[in-house]
Amino acid sequence: MRVVAIDHVQLAMPEGREVDARRFYSELLGIPEAPKPPHLAKRGGCWFERGALKVHLGVEKAFQPAKKAHPAFIVENLPALKATLAAAGFPAREDEPLEGYDRCYVDDPFGNRLELMEPNSSP
Repeated sequence: MRVVAIDHVQLAMPEGREVDARRFYSELLGIPEAPKPPHLAKRGGCWFERGALKVHLGVEKAFQPAKKAHPAFIVENLPALKATLAAAGFPAREDEPLEGYDRCYVDDPFGNRLELMEPNSSP
């Protein structure tokens, strides 16, 4: 027996903030919204999926953002994405270099930490 893959990442969000989730994850990050099954949709939250990339946001009554734990997304054109996010009020934070990647952190509208990584050709 072994774990073979991750199906999706779930992040928490506060109740009633689906519009903010859609703007950030779909419009700014470019991950299309996917319909939730009806029995789960009644709980609130949103799902965003493109192929194997699946980010689910679930409502948590006593919500607290994840400040350390985070998903890391591989992105294309990190400088352009950082500029888009900053213009929308989500400035990126730089961190220690990681060999083989340009990267930064950004918080989603709820304060959850996300890592954005783009492979580079540095040795």
